Parts: sequence; structure tokens; C-alpha cells
Amino acid sequence: MSELIKKTAAELSAAVASGEASAVEVAAAHLDRIAAVDGSVKAFLHVNAEDALAQAREVDRKRAAGEPLGALAGVPVAVKDLFATIGLPTTCGSKILDGWVPPYESTVTRRLRDAGAVLIGKTNMDEFAMGSSTENSGYGPSHNPWNLSKVPGGSSGGSAAAVAAYEAPLALGTDTGGSIRQPAAVCGIVGTKPTYGGNSRYGVVAFASSLDTPGPFGRTVLDAALLHEVMSGHDPMDSTSIDAPVPPVVEAARHGDVAGLRIGIVSEFSGDGYQSGVMTRFTEAVELLESLGAKVTEVSCPHFKYALPAYYLIAPSEASSNLARFDGMRYGLRAGGGSAEEVMAVTRAQGFGAEVKRRIMLGTYALSSGYYDAYYGKAQQVRTLIIRDFQNAFSQVDVLISPPTPTTAFDIGERADDPMAMYLADLCTIPSNLAGNAAISVPIGVAPEDGLPVGLQIMAPPLADDRLYRVAAAVEAAFTERWGHPLLAEAKGLF
Repeated sequence: MSELIKKTAAELSAAVASGEASAVEVAAAHLDRIAAVDGSVKAFLHVNAEDALAQAREVDRKRAAGEPLGALAGVPVAVKDLFATIGLPTTCGSKILDGWVPPYESTVTRRLRDAGAVLIGKTNMDEFAMGSSTENSGYGPSHNPWNLSKVPGGSSGGSAAAVAAYEAPLALGTDTGGSIRQPAAVCGIVGTKPTYGGNSRYGVVAFASSLDTPGPFGRTVLDAALLHEVMSGHDPMDSTSIDAPVPPVVEAARHGDVAGLRIGIVSEFSGDGYQSGVMTRFTEAVELLESLGAKVTEVSCPHFKYALPAYYLIAPSEASSNLARFDGMRYGLRAGGGSAEEVMAVTRAQGFGAEVKRRIMLGTYALSSGYYDAYYGKAQQVRTLIIRDFQNAFSQVDVLISPPTPTTAFDIGERADDPMAMYLADLCTIPSNLAGNAAISVPIGVAPEDGLPVGLQIMAPPLADDRLYRVAAAVEAAFTERWGHPLLAEAKGLF
């Protein structure tokens, strides 16, 4: 295994800037790693080998010419196949967009290109980001590098698996109900859901527009912060983009400290359904935070228990509207013949998978005449109560903590025929999507009963994203000192 792929994004950026390593060498090392292991991991839907090397050569040319280099110059980044990318397929994990190459670029990926990042490929995902295991992809499941029989989480499972398997040091995901934090937790890496509106959704194919949030994956807290800072900021192309400075996340990640910080444990996120090993590691994390000088108390958020049903009315309702554009008439798959209505019906029947169809039907029903107020309207009222719970909690503490997901990674196929069991994987993450606040998952070890990774979720108020990195960096440093090694050095499977 090349030593270059073991370096962090921060180390790679410094190595390229100093000339210690060329961007081409870095890209080639990661492309070799993908060729060696992705047949088993299946993290990528499209590997951008030729163009990645061309991007890397341009970084090397700039350095040789003495031109300024971007913050991520020469650092490979894997991109969830939900971001529109010129010259690269964007399928959203769906057969209905098989082979579609967008004529435009998402704001986030454009910012990465401008920062000198090397877009190394597009990663697998649950179809249209609907799922918690990446099993709903139209192109087959991805696998967890810790144990190839396990799921890597979802919907951004391909991105999480790519980072955990050393196929890329950084990756882009999106988080609509936990789709960054849950895969990060079960793959033993760092994943952040920034404040809603903190970065642009322009060019991110919409699932649920009031919930979708692009965010970073990295193997370290600092790496995630570096990607977070580059991808974020106001964008006039997105009407929900916040016109405010990007929180100082990189500075916070470099100076982790929790002394005197008030930390609240969400009392609702424990009990039945939570794996004992997950709670063992969580309890250890609480004790660690207290030993570092944090003031830890329990905080009740009574309406969080209604977040899951509220989410599964709001998100499908927005999806039923957003996915109406995929009709076989303008782009993507076209099936059948006859009238326009017949083409639409056959195309959508063949192009969409079972979970997407399920959510479209749920959402259409919730928005239908006579049911709108009883379902969608009521769910939005619950959303307001959850926002108030957060406001009340953050009047008492600086951040909240909980497990990101109740269990470690489960077997591929284990929950495939039980949608409710699948939905419960996002039990702890959904409230932050409904409220729009920032949240992160950071690794805290492995569960004793199965040796699979466990994460710690940290939640902060809107636009206080730097608090996440301050706490996460302190936890990471303390746990790394305790382990004596990075968590991924202990991974089985591909390592």
C-alpha cells in the first residue's frame, strides 16, 4: 500500500505545496488503490482516471510556474453521484438517469476545482439519496471496508466507504436525514452536516429541498474542516443560501478544547433498540469529555420522538414534487411508446426503484386534497416543536451529544424487506435536519461485541459549526492518545 494514500488531506496538501510529492503521484496512488480494492468495496460508480491525472498535472504546472495554489491543491476528492459535474455522469444512483452527463456544474464541485482539488470519481449512493444502507442503488450495494458483508450506511455510503478504504482522503456527501453522519459512524470516519444554507445546493439533484445539506467526509476532524471551509459560503444561485461568513471551522479543528464547555446529553436518545456496545462507547465518551473539563448535563428534547414520523411525511412530500421532472420526456431514460402519458408511466415504472416509488406514493398521498392538513401540515407543526426543543436546549448548553445511530453496521440484506427497521437507522440524526442546525459524527472506537466502529454525534446551533469541530477535535485527540493509533489502523477486511 502506497504511503501517500495513508496521508491525511492536510498532509497531502502540504506535500504538494512543498514539492515533497507531485499532485500526479498523489492522484496515481489513489487510482491504484481504487483499482486494487474497489472491486470488493464498490464505492465508485465512475472513476475519473484520465481527467483526474489531467487535473493533477495542472496543479503541478501551477506550482512549477510559481502560481498560487488553492487550499486543496492536489488532494483527491470522491464526489457523491448527486452533484452535477460537467463531463462526468451524474446518475443519482438511479437507472432513470443512467449515463446522463450534466451540461452544468454544481457550485460545490466548482469551488473544489477552484481550490485545486482533484475530482477522482463519482460514488455510489441510495437512489436519489433515499436510504440508510446504499442497498437502494440501481447499480448494486457498496460494502463496508471494515467487514465486506456489512453495509457502509447511506445514502452517502459510497463516499464513506471510499474514505474508509483509503481510496480518497476526502469525499462529498449530502445529509437529508442523516446521510452523512450515519455512514461516517458505521465506517469509522468523520462526517459533517453543516448548517442548512451554509453551502450551496445549486447543482445538487434535489430529494427534499428544505432538508438536503451537502457536507464533507474525512478520516480526521481537520480534514473534514478543510473540505467544509472550501465548499461553503453564500451562493446567489441558491435561494436558501445564507449570506453570512463561513464559521471558522479549520481554526476550531486545529485547536480542540472543551474546558468549561456546557455539553448536553439528549435523554431521549437511549434505551430500547440501542446496541449495548454503542452505549458503552458513548458512556466512555461522556466520561472523557468530563475529564477534559466539560460540564456535562442531561437535557430533554421531548418532541424528538416525533421526528421520525414527521420526517417521513415532509421528505417524501418534497420528493414527490422534486422527482416529477424525471418523466422520460426531456433527458435520462425513455421507455415505452404511444402517448406522452404512456411514456411517462412506463419510464417511471422501469426507471425508479422500489424505495423511490414508495416515497413518491407516500408524499403524493400526504399532499393530496383532503389529507394535506392532516399529514403534511401537521408534520410541519411538529417540525416547529422540534426547532423549539433545540432552542430551549441550546439556551442551557453549548452543544448536544448522542449516538449518531443506534447500532453498528448491519448485514447487507438484513433490513432490505423491513423499511421501518431501515428508517430507524436515522433516529438520532433526523432532528437536526428538521431544525437545520449543524451536526457531526466523530469516531470513538469499536463496539466490543462485533469490533465495528461507533461514532459520537455532536450538535450545535445554526451557524455555530465551529463548535462541532472544537469538540470533535478534542475528542479525536484524546481518543487517539488512548488508542495509540488512528482508528482505521485497526480496521479488518481490506487492511
